[in-house]
Amino acid sequence: MKELLTYIVQSLVDHPEQVSVTERKADGETVFEVRVADGDKGKVIGRQGRIVKQIRILMRAVAQKQGKKIVVDIPD
Repeated sequence: MKELLTYIVQSLVDHPEQVSVTERKADGETVFEVRVADGDKGKVIGRQGRIVKQIRILMRAVAQKQGKKIVVDIPD
């Protein structure tokens, strides 16, 4: 799943080499932290958060098929 999330985010940004996805466990969930270059953050979040919302929906659907719970986080 980390590879899928990395691929999606790298496809959206201008600087794919600066995309970093870290995975950690918290409260029975897997948390994916996505870090991108400062100029690319808006491309991943989208207008009014639409793009990141769709990424989260897609990733939750994949996780649900595998019987897991995940959270996609883009820290400031």
